[in-house]
Amino acid sequence: MSGEFIAFLVLALVAIAGGVLMINLSNVVHMVLALVFSFISIAGIYVLLSAEFVAAVQILIYSGAITIIMLFGIMLTRHNDTSEARSSLGKKILIMGGIAAFAITVYFGIYDLQLSDQPTDLHVENTKQIGITLYSKYIIPFELTSVLLLVALIGAIVLAKKDDQKEANDE
Repeated sequence: MSGEFIAFLVLALVAIAGGVLMINLSNVVHMVLALVFSFISIAGIYVLLSAEFVAAVQILIYSGAITIIMLFGIMLTRHNDTSEARSSLGKKILIMGGIAAFAITVYFGIYDLQLSDQPTDLHVENTKQIGITLYSKYIIPFELTSVLLLVALIGAIVLAKKDDQKEANDE
């Protein structure tokens, strides 16, 4: 067993444990923390695959920005954990059976999978390759996405201002 295989097993187990904890925890903030563990371990798996740029983006975007947005959303809403009903034992057994069936299907789907030889130079300067491709071949969709995000941000600010003005007028 190589060190890379052991690192993969540890990161995979942390990702799976984070996902399971996220589903089973009752406190919403604890769920978000379990999701962060999953995101960070997936970034570690990207590093093992020599995709350092994707790992950095995973940590910056998902572990950082998305998690902060989720926490702000949780804190800004009036969330009552006691109002949610607990699921029954039969429902939990049915869900676990579905997960087991999915895992078995995936296992048999990849057990005899034959892949052709892949070029081994894909990981060489992968960040440079991504940048060149992004800013040459996909520059129009990249810029349209940035404009769309800017419009969404302005729309969110306008909607928040309307709610503030509405609350001020109600008082």
